[in-house]
Amino acid sequence: MTTLGIIGAGLIGSQLARLGVANGYDVVVSNSRGPATLDGLIAELGPRARAALPAEAASAGDLVIVTIPLHAIDTLPVADLAGKLVIDTNNYYPERDGNIVALDEETTTTAELLQELLPESRVVKAFNHIYAADLSTDGLPAGAENRRALIVAGNDAEARESVSALLDDFGFDSVDLGPLAEGWRIQRDTPGYGTRLDAFELREAVTAAIRYRDMPQAL
Repeated sequence: MTTLGIIGAGLIGSQLARLGVANGYDVVVSNSRGPATLDGLIAELGPRARAALPAEAASAGDLVIVTIPLHAIDTLPVADLAGKLVIDTNNYYPERDGNIVALDEETTTTAELLQELLPESRVVKAFNHIYAADLSTDGLPAGAENRRALIVAGNDAEARESVSALLDDFGFDSVDLGPLAEGWRIQRDTPGYGTRLDAFELREAVTAAIRYRDMPQAL
């Protein structure tokens, strides 16, 4: 039995908790406001789920999903995430997160920032280019025609395979981008972002992606 620890119970975190329970995972959900604020979600999810503090979710999870705003990652329980496989769902929103020079200059990615913060964890980028509502509607059984694909990126090949297996359980094929540095290929405003694509189409989209600095500027 695998336990998903989820840090962040917003739209994406809640949907991933639902998918986890629906596919036989135990789920430990946390947010910044405390377990009592999650009573409604836990009641909906049933006996496979419980609410906890972020440090407890980190400790309990075999896989830990971090789905909080980028500006809040310094609040993560670093020690409790040591040795864990951590899934990063984040995107960079300067209007929410403030300007981060390294991201503005495209010398790093959001997941690399998280990996730097969590040097003893294995960070994998996933779930950042699908809208929350689509998580519960777009999944299909393995082998289904036109099955939607999602990317994985990470510096550890075994960790990428583990997250690909989770995607498969949740109803999605995976496209492996390789190291975290390649995650820019599926950031906001790239061809694969938000669009429902099968594995072949997603590979084409990430190959066609260009950096923000190379995109045509609006007049």
